[in-house]
Amino acid sequence: MSRPLIGITAYFEAARWSDYVREAVVSPPSYARAVGRAGGAPVVLPPIGTPAIEDYISGLQGIVLAGGVEVGAGNYGGEPDERVAEPQQHRDRFELALARAAVRADLPILGIARGMHVLNVAQGGTLIPWLPEVLDNDRHGEPGATHTIQVSVSSKLGKAVGDRIEVSAPHHQSVRRLGTGLLAVAWAEDQIVEGIELQGHRFGVGVQWHPERDGDARIFDAFIEAAR
Repeated sequence: MSRPLIGITAYFEAARWSDYVREAVVSPPSYARAVGRAGGAPVVLPPIGTPAIEDYISGLQGIVLAGGVEVGAGNYGGEPDERVAEPQQHRDRFELALARAAVRADLPILGIARGMHVLNVAQGGTLIPWLPEVLDNDRHGEPGATHTIQVSVSSKLGKAVGDRIEVSAPHHQSVRRLGTGLLAVAWAEDQIVEGIELQGHRFGVGVQWHPERDGDARIFDAFIEAAR
């Protein structure tokens, strides 16, 4: 059986090789390795503009919306916050358009951290721009801290990982209003949304944590199975 081609979003960053420093397309290898271990063939997608998106959609069998800098507030009608890193507008434009096209085509989507936010905003949802201000604490942003996530067992995510999962997922933003067709399917103990799913879609899942880092392959296994 041939491996499904899985597009993984990437970003531009200065990189050094030999004596050169140049802008490069950057994608942490953990995404490609997780896709490969689950039986997919990873393809890195540079955010170079939207003209090729329909070609990507017709040629790929799944999309991973990868983590990274927070989605710009202007994409969901919010105000910029100086505590939030400067958005990468070229990446926002590309990934929002890619997510919408994948939804229309019923192409399997796995959104990770920022990628979950991209999926939500692409569907018309909004974000909490600075979570510590809402909660009056920064327990979600503490590096290395773990917390238990409750998962709906009837969801695709729950069928993959069960009703509870321990994760480490530092973040300062979160879903506020869910986008059209999306349901919350995983929550932290304080009811902050940690997982979403697109109803009626073959596989449209977003998670706040990084399953590609923690060695738990179950989400990627379910994603690649849908992509077959």
